[in-house]
Amino acid sequence: MVVNFIFMNIRQDILRSIPSVNGLLESPEISKLIDIYPRQLVVDAIRAVLEDVRQFLIDKKGMLQHVNNQIAPPMSPPSKGGDEGGVKKLVEVEAIDLSLQRLYHLVQQSLQQKFCGIEHAVNATGIILHTGLGRAPLADEAAKQIQNVLKSFCTLEIEKLTGRRGSRYHHIEQLICTITGAEAALVVNNNAAAVLLVLDTLARDKEVVISRSQLVEIGGSFRMPDVMSKGGAILVEVGTTNKTYLADYSNAITERTGLILKVHQSNFKIVGFTETVDADDLVSLGKERNIPVMYDLGSGALIDLGKFGLPHEPIVQESIKAGVDIVTVSTDKIMGGPQGGIIAGKKKWVDLLKKNPLTRALRVGKLTVAALEATLRLYLDEDLAIQKIPVLQMILTPLGAIEERCKRLIDNMAPKARACMDIAIIDGLSEMGGGSLPGEGIPTRLISLRSEKINADELAARLRGDNPPIFARIEQDRVLLDMRTVYDDEVVVISGALGNICSF
Repeated sequence: MVVNFIFMNIRQDILRSIPSVNGLLESPEISKLIDIYPRQLVVDAIRAVLEDVRQFLIDKKGMLQHVNNQIAPPMSPPSKGGDEGGVKKLVEVEAIDLSLQRLYHLVQQSLQQKFCGIEHAVNATGIILHTGLGRAPLADEAAKQIQNVLKSFCTLEIEKLTGRRGSRYHHIEQLICTITGAEAALVVNNNAAAVLLVLDTLARDKEVVISRSQLVEIGGSFRMPDVMSKGGAILVEVGTTNKTYLADYSNAITERTGLILKVHQSNFKIVGFTETVDADDLVSLGKERNIPVMYDLGSGALIDLGKFGLPHEPIVQESIKAGVDIVTVSTDKIMGGPQGGIIAGKKKWVDLLKKNPLTRALRVGKLTVAALEATLRLYLDEDLAIQKIPVLQMILTPLGAIEERCKRLIDNMAPKARACMDIAIIDGLSEMGGGSLPGEGIPTRLISLRSEKINADELAARLRGDNPPIFARIEQDRVLLDMRTVYDDEVVVISGALGNICSF
């Protein structure tokens, strides 16, 4: 058949147009990958990509069969150029993108999927505590403290005045108690671990009374009932989904009750016809019945955000002042520190936790101790914490400053990049994320990007494929860059990446 003969010639021409391995290695774009990965790994990735392209072209069940089935369909008028014109038209439609830009992205993608681990990323999603992007970025003081203990030995568990063995928690415990007013404190590797340790120590084989509305899932399918079961506690639900009264707790207490547990609904809201019991009332009940009260606050705020026009988030100091026996919080959420969990409260209970063998399994390393100490020291002065801790900075950045950041990014873009996209600054909402301030949007300014040459999904993918990767969000076939979560020195990074994308 003439069609087959013509197609084979066209296919051979395409095969000959595939660049060589050496040709790609010498290209400016792909040669940069050798600065990141060993040369042989880049060579292997190029060969794999080129082989995939060749296999696609020579797959007779693919393009060739497609040509035979669809060339000159019965109801279509004959082409002026006969069969050859039909083949050429179809090949144009089915053409493979062999541009250097496309091959570069395929090679880069292959390498990243195999060898790219944790790395710096630009967060332009507007989600301040983005779990996928590592939640809270650390303050400079915390990063410097980590660097100090990384390079040499440190006084992790030794008293420098006496030279005797000490506790790794001593200094950090003093900071927590000073800031919160607690009698004692302990740090473990996250808040789920904190809850597990308390349950295992104070409520193993005992009943724990909790409102049905507070049986939360804390993310990653980790549910409060499962954590309680793992901690050896016996779950006793009280109240209803929307209403729980103090009498519900009181009536559920028996001689087997080991703990009254209150959980902050930090990642969802129940609104409308609702009723909950304040921590003060639970503390009074606990004292009356000689049962400890625990409050799992979750998000870990140490500053009242309500003072800045945001919804009030319960702070640790309030619970300690109310007399709660044990308070647990995350350190890598609103607190803005490294991943960890703080247990703070009455000394008699915290001392029991410290003696539990599980504490050693859940303890934090020197890097976490260093970063958390440096973060907590900033909270000794509330104004200093607001100025220095990135999470608080991002929450409280005024709209005017975000607008200026947007304008600076656009001004830094190359003329060619501005010409190939429709760019606008629009209103939007940032999110707290990390299971904090659920449903509360923070007004922000966004850069909206739309291109006739590149659809939104592809543009977002190319931004993620840049170095460093840039994460944005997509709405209504637009890529949106929320500048609330972008650092000032990352503005030029984004503008440069957009310039590279539009330069091909």
